[in-house]
Amino acid sequence: MLKTFLFLAGLILSISAELDAVSKAKNLVLFLADGGGLPTVNAASIHGYGRPGALYLQRMPHIGLSETSSASSWVTDSAAGMTAIVTGQKTHNGVVSQSATAERGRKDGEPLKTILEYAEERGLSTGVVSNSSMADATPAACYAHANDRSRHGEIFAQVLNPRFGDGVDVIIGSGRESILEQTYALGIELAVQLPKKGFVFLDRLERLHGVQANSGRVVALFEEAFDLAEAVEIAIQILSRNPKGFFLMVESNTHITPPAQDLARMVALDRIVQRTAERLRSNSLILFTADHSHDLRLTKGTKGEDILPLIRSGDGTHTAEEVLATAEGPGADRVHGIFPNTYLFDVMMKAFGW
Repeated sequence: MLKTFLFLAGLILSISAELDAVSKAKNLVLFLADGGGLPTVNAASIHGYGRPGALYLQRMPHIGLSETSSASSWVTDSAAGMTAIVTGQKTHNGVVSQSATAERGRKDGEPLKTILEYAEERGLSTGVVSNSSMADATPAACYAHANDRSRHGEIFAQVLNPRFGDGVDVIIGSGRESILEQTYALGIELAVQLPKKGFVFLDRLERLHGVQANSGRVVALFEEAFDLAEAVEIAIQILSRNPKGFFLMVESNTHITPPAQDLARMVALDRIVQRTAERLRSNSLILFTADHSHDLRLTKGTKGEDILPLIRSGDGTHTAEEVLATAEGPGADRVHGIFPNTYLFDVMMKAFGW
């Protein structure tokens, strides 16, 4: 009887361990539409496909609404919004991954450990890709800590001196000239310092193809527009070489003017999400959300009519309504209902089993 009991107990523990392993994500890709609230998502579907609910984002198996207020304001900016998502704590507008004891431009708060830093600490590879400046608030909140989002030089310099592991491994984004100027003003010459830290430093997307086979650490900063889908594909190829897994954040700015560009970017991002999910969903959490919404409204129109001339846009004005959060893959079932943006940090941590 005792032997039977011990056998069954061991079997249960083994099955439990196997199920737990299956339910954990090896990789995590966080897609962020900057300013891509529900009005933009809805309008992008109609603009791109002529009907609502046509985006892949709107058909993912797990869906919820994320409340986006900052620590002190109903309407958040990208710094506070992204900080909440990647650290699990709310802070004030303008503050990048520091606690709410910070005062913008005047006083530092405690540095808040980000999901990217947790991944680095555990030996995963990490990356950030964005068609905004790589020192801007959304990507910055993943790897840096600052009491003022406008200090791009000080922010990007933290790539060279990470708090955990060897820091972010793959950086692909915009803002090259501004970042070079502001870091140089601090006495940092990135073309010299980045290679010393093991990075290949590039200024053209096509040059990334030549380093995929022999380097796991890349900083590619561009001044001109680039193909975000291609950048994401390259980033995943590089990061996937780590057998422990990876964390990747991908941002597309969808609250720039004119509205036609915002909607086109949302449709393009949606296609990137779909391709990534189809490729990685078996062992990766694919999570999409926005840091905040913005004042884009479709207030009239006849079905079949071009909606672009009918859209009213507040030129990037942020708004306070909840934003979409959708997910699939291991850990995605935790995304449901209405929750604060800080909850998404818990979703990501639990998906990794941390």
